[in-house]
Amino acid sequence: MLDATTVQVLVVVFFATLIRSTFGFGEALIAVPLLALILPVGIAAPVAVLLSITVASVVVVQDWRKIHVRSTGWLLVSTVAGIPLGIALLASSHDRVVKAVLAMVIVAFSGYFLLGKRPPELREDSRRWLLGCGFVAGVLGGAYGMNGPPLVMYGAMRRWSAQHFRATLQGYFLPASVVVMTGYWMSGLWAPAVTHYYLVSLPVALPAIFLGRAANHRLRGDSFLKYVHLGLVGVGTVLLIQAIRGR
Repeated sequence: MLDATTVQVLVVVFFATLIRSTFGFGEALIAVPLLALILPVGIAAPVAVLLSITVASVVVVQDWRKIHVRSTGWLLVSTVAGIPLGIALLASSHDRVVKAVLAMVIVAFSGYFLLGKRPPELREDSRRWLLGCGFVAGVLGGAYGMNGPPLVMYGAMRRWSAQHFRATLQGYFLPASVVVMTGYWMSGLWAPAVTHYYLVSLPVALPAIFLGRAANHRLRGDSFLKYVHLGLVGVGTVLLIQAIRGR
C-alpha cells in the first residue's frame, strides 16, 4: 500500500516526465518546485536529476540520429566548468539575486517572441553562444537542477525542429546530469531516501517517456517554437517566485 507522500511523488513524476519527453525540457518546472513541497529539497533535487538521467538515456537510445553532436559537445564543455560554481552557489548568500536576474532574462527573451517579435536567429552554430549558454546551464544545474533554460534559448535561436530539439537536449542532459549527480554524491546528498523515491517512480516515469515521444512527433514548426517559449516563461516565472520567497 502506497502512502500519501509516495502517491503525490508519483503524480508529479509522471507529468514532469511527460513534459520532458514531449518537449525535451521543462520537467524541472514541475518536478523540482512540486517535489520540494512534498520532500526536503535535499532529496527532491537529486531525485529529479536521477530521473533526468533515465529520460535522457531512453531518448538517446531512441533517437540518437537526430542529435546535433557538435553543438552538444561544446555545450557540455562549458557546462562542466559551470557546475562547481552552481553547487557552491547553493550555500552562498547571493543565491536569490542570481536566481532573480536569470529569471528576468529568461522571461524577457521568451516574452519578446510571444509578443510577436523575432528574437535573434543563429543560422549556424556560434562558439560564443554555445560556451555562454553551456556555462550558465552548468551553474543552474549545479545550484537548482535546472540546466534547461539556457539550452532551450540556444535551440530556439537555432530554430531546431521538435525532433532535433528533443534529441539534442537529451544528448546534453545525459552526461551533464551524471556530472551533477556525481557532485551530489560527493557532497553527501545521495541519501537512501533519494534511491527509494527514484526506484518507486520508475514504473510511472517509463510509460511517460514513450507517451511523450509520440506527442513530440506530432509537433511542427512555429507551433512548437511557441510552446518552447511558453515553457521558458513558465520556468522563468517559477525561478523569480522562488527568488522572491527565498526558496
